[in-house]
Amino acid sequence: MALRNRLLTSSIGRKGIMAVSGLLLSLFLLVHAAGNSTTFFGAEAFNSYAAHLHALNWLIPVFEMGLIAIFLLHIFFGIMLTLENYQARPSRYLAARSSGGRTPGSRTMIFTGMLILVFLAVHLKNFHFTDHSRRISVIVREILAQPLIGGFYLLAMAGLGLHISHGFWSLLQSLGLNHPKYNIFLYRAALTAALMVTMIFVLIAGLSMMWPEFLGG
Repeated sequence: MALRNRLLTSSIGRKGIMAVSGLLLSLFLLVHAAGNSTTFFGAEAFNSYAAHLHALNWLIPVFEMGLIAIFLLHIFFGIMLTLENYQARPSRYLAARSSGGRTPGSRTMIFTGMLILVFLAVHLKNFHFTDHSRRISVIVREILAQPLIGGFYLLAMAGLGLHISHGFWSLLQSLGLNHPKYNIFLYRAALTAALMVTMIFVLIAGLSMMWPEFLGG
């Protein structure tokens, strides 16, 4: 009980929750991007990947509920820390905005976070709460081929790229991987990982919009 109270009420505890939830979400994002990359090998490869996931049966809803809980924790404590930092150091935030020390990802975290939240709602509506009697490759192609939806996905992926470009770097810092000698390398590695993950999703949306033959069209 005391440990739980310290985690919830102390700034260090809340940052620890953000780090752990961020790590879990990062792992999910990497696995999700790797799985979705099967689209580049054709419709059958992607459908086979989806079939293997659905074969997990009861594990799927358990995993989904856990993922939702992690998302909610990350969002809740992210908002709390942002508000606390702004209230505690408003002058520092004003100075930071006028300086070049902060990255675009760090300056826009709260905004890209909200964009990602909206994207998740749209994504779930389009791909989770839909007719699963059809092949997933057909669903993806038909939905992302629509200019408005495909365009929104591209915008959301740009926001995701900005968000995780700073998120991956912050995660490395939270894990204690911080040394002046290696910080430039670590930052570039985090930026490269964010770019690679984002480009997988961008290419899927872009190819679905511009190439009718993508995923067996």
